This record gives sequence, structure tokens and C-alpha cells, in this order.
Amino acid sequence: MIVVMKTSCSQGEIDRVVERIQQLGLKTHVSQGVERTIIGILGQVLTNLQDTLLLLPGVEEIIPVSKPYKLASREFHPQNTIVKINDIAIGGDEIVIMAGPCAVESEEQLLATAREVKANGASILRGGAFKPSTSPYHFRGLGEVGLKMLAKAREETGMPIITEVMAPNDVELVASYADILQIGARNMQNFILLDEVGKTRKPVMLKRGLSATIQEWLLAAEYILAKGNEQLILCERGIRTFETSTRYTMDISAIPTIKRVSHLPIIADPSHATGKWYLVTPLALAAIAAGADGLIIEVHPNPDLALKDGAQSLTFEHFRQFTSQLIPIVQASGRKLATSSIKIKS
Repeated sequence: MIVVMKTSCSQGEIDRVVERIQQLGLKTHVSQGVERTIIGILGQVLTNLQDTLLLLPGVEEIIPVSKPYKLASREFHPQNTIVKINDIAIGGDEIVIMAGPCAVESEEQLLATAREVKANGASILRGGAFKPSTSPYHFRGLGEVGLKMLAKAREETGMPIITEVMAPNDVELVASYADILQIGARNMQNFILLDEVGKTRKPVMLKRGLSATIQEWLLAAEYILAKGNEQLILCERGIRTFETSTRYTMDISAIPTIKRVSHLPIIADPSHATGKWYLVTPLALAAIAAGADGLIIEVHPNPDLALKDGAQSLTFEHFRQFTSQLIPIVQASGRKLATSSIKIKS
């Protein structure tokens, strides 16, 4: 349920409505826009609550919420959420490129990639220190050693870092290094993990599960938001269908759908969605045209020697070509590429 306040209401009237709702054992979420204030109600709503609240000064109308997710819905939060990482804003008028290797393999590999992607349009460095693998015999990351390498790359390039956290017990450790915590597709419904990252107040990027509906995805987001962490980014990374010519199926339609039903920013991951390096650029262009707020791209100095996902990683030359093709699409959409004003360490 949503309480829409009158445009002429005072702060005292808003406070009185919030106080009355909380007296009934319910939680509130206040969204103050340019024109009016909306108060969202969380919890088991009583049948007579609507009539009770309409009697309070400053209340214009009561609107039932049809979505099972509340905090993630645009009904509760009409304005777009903008997630700030240093001087980079995700969800505004700029397109953010997150780029780097799938997995941190060595300091040399990571630093070379970080320098290259920074020089060619990326503003955030991606790299996995903890890696989920289908097989227990595949490379599963360097752990904290990899996190330390990411921190060194950040110190040298000035780029914030995004890396995956896989277990609730690792949240504190990863959060002490990372600027953005990534929840992978396989952990989208690991609700204990979602609770833990929700407590950190550190920006989080939540990837869509392999077979998740948009509603299931937004309900997973609700877990993080419900713990008080509003610094949340969604990521469309392809879903499992009957098609076998690509790794997954990139759901471009999810991008404008999310924009319509939710206020959260959305990033597209064409690398994981396609599994093929030569499909990354065309899917990335389509995602930006569809309204995505940014892209997360895998880049490796020698993809044929990569320990993880070499087939979907761009070479340095391919990444340069990718950004040159991306810029006209970004400009045509009335936006620009985000850049970090933080200087590279000399």
C-alpha cells in the first residue's frame, strides 16, 4: 500500500502519517520527490487501514500495490535510483563500463588488463577472486590473494573494483577490499547471502539467475533492500532456454521491462550471456539501445591461455574496437560514457 501526500503537505504532516503507521506495527519507506511525497507501507496491512490514513491531514490518496516486491518497485520509488561509487554515478545520464578479466590469475595479467581497459573507456575494474565453477576441478580463484591484487590495481589506476562474493562468511572479507559486491547468477536466491550483503551498505550488483523470472529476480533484490541497503544494481546476464548455439540467451527485453517496473539501475553482461567473444559487441550495443545503464565486459591479454572463460573474453584490440563502436550508440541515446576523475598513480 502507498500513501500519496498532497503537494502542499508539511513535514509535520508527513511525520504524523509515518508515526501512525509505525504505531500499528508496520514499517514505512518514504520517497520524497520534486512534486510530492510517497510513503510506502511494509507488512501485513489491515483492511481498515486505508480509511484510517485518509483521515489524517496532508493525505491525498491511498493506492494498493499490486507487486509482491515493494521496495524494488517503481510504485514505491518513482524516481530512478542512482548508485554512487566515488565520482561515478550508475543509473543517471552516463553509461558505465565495467571491464577486466573473468578471474584474477596473476598480478601481471590483472595490471596489464586494468591499464588497457582504463585507457579505452572503462571506469570500473572487474575481476574474480572467488570463482564458482560447474566442475570442482576447474580454477576457482585465488581468494584473498586475488583481492589484494585487485586492491593494488585500484591503487595504480584509480578505478573502483567489482568482485564476486559467494558465501555469507566471506562478505566481511570481500567488502573490506571491494567497492561493489557482485552476487552471481547461481547465488541469486541464496537468501542468507542476500541478507548479509544487505547489511553492509556497500554497493551490490545482483545478477539474474539462470532460470529466474523477472519477478523472482526483483524479489531477490527485495531481500537486499529490506535489510536497508539501497545501493543496489541489477545485472541481466542471459537466461537458460532451449537454444544451444549460445551459452545462454540474452534477454534484451528484460532491460526496458525493469526500467518500467523498477527504479533500480540495470547493467548488461553480454560476455556471460553469449559465451562467444564475437557476439559480445553486437549484444552490448543492443543493450545500450534498449536502455541499459552500463555493461560488464570480460577482457584478457591472452584469452586462449585464460584459466576461466577465455572463449567469451575480448582481447585488448577487440576491446578498443568495442568501445569505438559503442560510442555512437551511447551518443544516439543522448548519453555519454562515464569516466573517473581519479588520476592514475605515477
